[in-house]
Amino acid sequence: MPGLRKLLDQVEPLFTRGGRLDKFHAIYEMVDTLFYSPPDVTRGSPHVRDALDLKRVMILVVFAATPAVVIGMWNTGFQANTALASFGLDAVPGWRGIVMSLVGAGADPGSVYDSFVHGLLYFLPIYVVTMAAGGFWEVLFSGVRNHEVNEGFFVTSLLYAAILPATTPLWQVALGISFGVVIGKEVFGGTGKNFLNPALVGRAFLYFAYPVQLSGDSVWVPVDGYSGATALGIAAIDGVSGIVDSGVTWMQAFLGQIQGSIGETSTIACLFGAAMLIYTGIASWRIIVAVFAGLIIPALLFSGLDSSNPMVAMEWHWHIVLGGFAFGAVFMATDPVSGPDTMLGHWIFGLLVGVLTYVIRVINPAFPEGIMLAILFGNIFAPIIDHFVIRANVKRRVKRSG
Repeated sequence: MPGLRKLLDQVEPLFTRGGRLDKFHAIYEMVDTLFYSPPDVTRGSPHVRDALDLKRVMILVVFAATPAVVIGMWNTGFQANTALASFGLDAVPGWRGIVMSLVGAGADPGSVYDSFVHGLLYFLPIYVVTMAAGGFWEVLFSGVRNHEVNEGFFVTSLLYAAILPATTPLWQVALGISFGVVIGKEVFGGTGKNFLNPALVGRAFLYFAYPVQLSGDSVWVPVDGYSGATALGIAAIDGVSGIVDSGVTWMQAFLGQIQGSIGETSTIACLFGAAMLIYTGIASWRIIVAVFAGLIIPALLFSGLDSSNPMVAMEWHWHIVLGGFAFGAVFMATDPVSGPDTMLGHWIFGLLVGVLTYVIRVINPAFPEGIMLAILFGNIFAPIIDHFVIRANVKRRVKRSG
């Protein structure tokens, strides 16, 4: 696109220091680096050079999360179309029905196209509002601080939209991402300085501010008048037998054909994303493995206990496919900013998150999910974990040298 490159070069003096529009330099830089590589690169020794810059890292994370989001959109539409069929309706009400008729989509749950388009019409407004509201705060803080607009927000916005129920009101979407960006990141200095995952901060804020609207049975299937609990919600009351009796098999849960937040339902898509992130060296395989181990080990140890709590008897293979566990383990716990930096710290952090997820799911029936709070709790302790790991390494080296 030589024409765009020429145009950006021509208007650049207006946005540099002393130019008439220098206050909007952050916006110019955001547009420029969106289409082209940053001009500031290392060209010679002794600098360490690599093919990956921050923009490419974020693009790869978006690519890795895309399968989970795409399957989530199909599943959202599938659940909605199935509910509509049970009500005896042959069309989608409201503006979504008009759009679907224009693009030739119906409300047939057996049609992949119909279900995907229907789910897209729920996800797209959430994502657009997330980008608009969160992007506003990103640009505002970048302009005030005269910093670049960081590409990390593209990942934050996608992950945040993916962990919301399809029925979340758009004003709550904007409020949650605003809280996550401002309180979870910008007040600490912006990207690279936050100690909590901004997407999870925004989701946690909405959960505790509007618990009925964000966790009630009626939020998981976007059809007015239809109520259906998530598999974890059913398990907290009736155990695995309740899940099976509701018509959900383990394979459906593994593939993502269950009720839940938009992008969290497909474990197989999350594992595909994990393979991509590990292969490219972006995510720590130690954290992912440790999070899974932290949940699986106590589930193996205690599933045989005789208890009145149905969650105690849930086998480990059900735990890992329900809720947003796989999504959180792959895309949230591996955040390099809010997680630990040391290799041993990765293991400790991951095990802590996994064990806490199990404890919250089993002990707290009011919050059967667990992974979100476990990761935020682990984020708080990540600097402490690194501190003690480094102290232990220093003591060992001093002892060897002495």
